[in-house]
Amino acid sequence: MQTKIPPSNHQFAEIIHRLEAGGSMLPDTPENLMQIIGIYKAYAIPMDFYWRDLLYIAERVFLDPFPFFKYFISQEYLDLPNHYAGKDADLPIWRGTAKAHPELLEFMKQGKIGKMPRLWHHLIHDRINMEFAEACMRAMFWHQDINPKFNAYLDSEEYKANADKAVKAYFQYNPVMLGMYKLFPEMFLEQVKQLSYYANLGEFWEVMCPVFLEMSDLYDEGKLTTVKEAMEFLVNGIFAVAGRPIYHHVYIRGECYEVIPKSKGFMWLYEAALPYVEAVFYRTSPFRGTKSYNAQAKQVPDHQKDFHYGILYADVYPVGTAGIPPTLLMDDMWHFLPDYLQEYYQKHCRGEDDILVQLGITFQRSMYNVTSAVIQALRQALLYPLDDPNPEHLKANREFFEQQMDRLKRPEARLGDIQTPDYR
Repeated sequence: MQTKIPPSNHQFAEIIHRLEAGGSMLPDTPENLMQIIGIYKAYAIPMDFYWRDLLYIAERVFLDPFPFFKYFISQEYLDLPNHYAGKDADLPIWRGTAKAHPELLEFMKQGKIGKMPRLWHHLIHDRINMEFAEACMRAMFWHQDINPKFNAYLDSEEYKANADKAVKAYFQYNPVMLGMYKLFPEMFLEQVKQLSYYANLGEFWEVMCPVFLEMSDLYDEGKLTTVKEAMEFLVNGIFAVAGRPIYHHVYIRGECYEVIPKSKGFMWLYEAALPYVEAVFYRTSPFRGTKSYNAQAKQVPDHQKDFHYGILYADVYPVGTAGIPPTLLMDDMWHFLPDYLQEYYQKHCRGEDDILVQLGITFQRSMYNVTSAVIQALRQALLYPLDDPNPEHLKANREFFEQQMDRLKRPEARLGDIQTPDYR
């Protein structure tokens, strides 16, 4: 794009000019494209389990006081049609099956070790790590300032009345738990609120799963050839599904209880997607064992808005240790890597010795591209076209891009690192 305003003086001026030309924060190279599409495919398959199990927990497990089998998803939810996959989809995005992905079903049977009782696969973590999905959900639930409309409803009398009906129905034949509910109603309400976030995140990922799978198929067919095209596919997807309803239904003995009815008008973009990006890409929280929450130690910011522990800031090397949520995701993705990405790691990195770290770095690159799509979508929705003839409008776009880049000036941010292929 021929600029009609002076060049930016920002620390990341080159990246801002790339965004102004309709590009991504991630440099547009064949290697970057191969990495991000490969990791989108590897992410989408465990995500197909995440969204199904999140809804299963929110809608069926609900307030089970001993939810030992909440990760043992029912066949009904494995067969649950994705609203955005298959020929009968509400909005066809991925041309594949609407049921659980075949590679996911195969992994659930075999794991890494081979066929054995499902309980053993679970106990030795030879399974999809739902703990990662729950960590993302808790980040969204905790950073409540990023989702004001949704959280205002969770504090409303209407929501409390809906939750009350569901709680009483769930424990209808359990006088002990009904007595506990009478004594500690706020404790139960808080659990229902958290379950509403299970549903929120499940409905968000139900969309992203077929989006990533379709991108992988288009790449394999030679129809997605640049990082910019990949970002634009995401932008178009964001607008296509922006109005998808976010709701929370609970099914108890064959009856549906609408804790958050669809009629409330909560939408995928505003109540799920944007809060997810803010909570998970930018903020999250320090992972257990990595930072002290002691106020005198001053290792954690005083204000939640200043938290900077998301994937855009993550130092993958110390993060990549046992039990830390991003590492659980890397382990999940490892099972579903396309052949070309496995060959890339064997050729350029240190083989399987550090594959989880390399997966983390590739995932980081891919999420910078997703964040670029969100930034471009927000600019498109709130500001002006990139080729607007009015210089004042271009200046407004410039200010918006610079404000977005200001968040990535922190020394922890990896924006500078992903500009080079040597970041491995």
